[in-house]
Amino acid sequence: MDIKAEIISVIKQSLGEFTKERIEFLVEEPENESFGDYSSNIALALFSKSKIKNQKSKTQFKIQKLRSPPELAQEIIDKFIIHDSQFMIHFDRVEAVKPGFINFYLSQDYLFSQLTRILEEKEKFGSKSENPNKKVVVEYSSPNIAKPFTVGHLRSTIIGDAIANLLQANGWKVYRDNHLGDWGTQFGKQIYAIKTWGDENEINKVENPVRELVALYVKFHEEAERNPKLEEKAREWFKKLEDGDVEARRLWKKCVEWSLVEFKKIYEKLRVEFTENNGLGYGEAFFEDRMTGVIRELKEKKLLKKGERGAELVFFEKDKYPPLMILKQDGATLYATRDLATDKFRLDKYGKDIVIINEVGVEQALYFRQLFKVEKMLGWVKEGQRIHKRHGLYRFKDQKMSTRKGNTIWLEEVLQEAVKRAEKLGSENKEIAEEVGIGAIKWNDLKRTSEQDIVFDWDEILNMQGDSGPYLQYAFARTQSVLLKATSDKKKEASSKNKIKNEIGLARIMLARPLLARLETEEISLLRALNRFPEAVSQAGEKFAPNILCNYLFGLAQKFNLFYQKHKIIGSENQDFRLKLTAGVGQIIRTGLNLLGIAAPEKI
Repeated sequence: MDIKAEIISVIKQSLGEFTKERIEFLVEEPENESFGDYSSNIALALFSKSKIKNQKSKTQFKIQKLRSPPELAQEIIDKFIIHDSQFMIHFDRVEAVKPGFINFYLSQDYLFSQLTRILEEKEKFGSKSENPNKKVVVEYSSPNIAKPFTVGHLRSTIIGDAIANLLQANGWKVYRDNHLGDWGTQFGKQIYAIKTWGDENEINKVENPVRELVALYVKFHEEAERNPKLEEKAREWFKKLEDGDVEARRLWKKCVEWSLVEFKKIYEKLRVEFTENNGLGYGEAFFEDRMTGVIRELKEKKLLKKGERGAELVFFEKDKYPPLMILKQDGATLYATRDLATDKFRLDKYGKDIVIINEVGVEQALYFRQLFKVEKMLGWVKEGQRIHKRHGLYRFKDQKMSTRKGNTIWLEEVLQEAVKRAEKLGSENKEIAEEVGIGAIKWNDLKRTSEQDIVFDWDEILNMQGDSGPYLQYAFARTQSVLLKATSDKKKEASSKNKIKNEIGLARIMLARPLLARLETEEISLLRALNRFPEAVSQAGEKFAPNILCNYLFGLAQKFNLFYQKHKIIGSENQDFRLKLTAGVGQIIRTGLNLLGIAAPEKI
């Protein structure tokens, strides 16, 4: 049950007793837990609306007789006590407080029931059943073939993966696509460089062929600065590639093969997967023969016009955006041509109502506005069906990263350094060190608002303390250590008393209704926090914002660590309940980290 959504629904039903006007109001979780589990400003919003309405019109609200917002808050409470008494059993009390808020205090019975649900449903707690009417393509990562998988590609890869996970948890049917940059003018440059300065046999022998391709790509740009005619040579090779030239196609395929070997290694380390095209994703080249139909449709709908230099473009009404080029003067295609063909394919394959999300850098914002507008002009999509989820860039302190200038940091190097630093923290097991190091990198990114740029700093990106991935992983490992010790103690007890096998054990304790003395403040605080997990997952999915889930999990881990420090678990008067509470915290941290694409090792 989403109790917050239920509160909003009941309030809306009660509003009919007062006004038919639409009232904007909030239901929030107070930072100060003494103000309840939830608090609403509905009475203040309704009272303010009534004053404005009465000043502008002779029409009177039914609340005119009430003298203050607190009185109105109490009147609202009285209404939904009458109309929804079943709903009210979830609360110990609901009260009106100055200056007009309504505070909701969940009952211990309800909180216990949520804890039991967590332990019964495990990773399914907080997730919704798949809705066949909610389908979405999430396009993320999308590195360029024959270029390095740098730290700059990290953001799209892990943010997009987390968003896909969150949407799936919120009931969406998710298609995960990797739109590889395996087509375009850059391949004319790459092919020319290989033909002029490269050695295919040597490239085949080296451990990382992509590094050799990057070196050749950088050399091309160095030489082109001295001899601009090389740019024309590159365009000629790309035109050959588009026209099906045998040699151009052969070298292009080699570049793809060399690159995919490296990409596969990176994705496995990052725990990132794709569902489309057998896990490879549909690269730009897949749409080579699908662009003709899009160009024809643009012409039929009279959207494609010649520019002054012979290129063909789409112009926007009232020059809202700069014209979008679809074909170059020589007839070569561009990103826009291929992207239109890609989206046409998706709409045909998955259904006309499919939502398409592109997780791409903020610097592409204008381009995506142009692209989405063209798709609306074509009549393909409706408002809200195309979404550009933007992320800021990794930057050096004094300059942007640039592959063509050889000024970048390879992601492989970052991952290797992360593992080394994790090992220094005491993670002797190589696999665990990798999970901790990569967890640190992912958390450092996902905890932020994605639109922000990140200045690349080794100490910051691999932070192992405070609000970090390892902090969450350590908190989870601590819960598992406590439960393991409790299980071990139960087995020893059963053995010493010659009992039959300890079949009841911890599992039965987990699902039993605890008989408690007084709950400590930290225990109640943890119960309340656990109850809010489904809301955090829902909100993070709705806003495409993994940082919301990060904030929730960090807060939960802090509450558990405080509880662990202040109270004895094993051997305490409330041992059974505290073990159940510890198991619930561990389950939620594990589920939350998995949604973020971060491993939860049981030992660190």
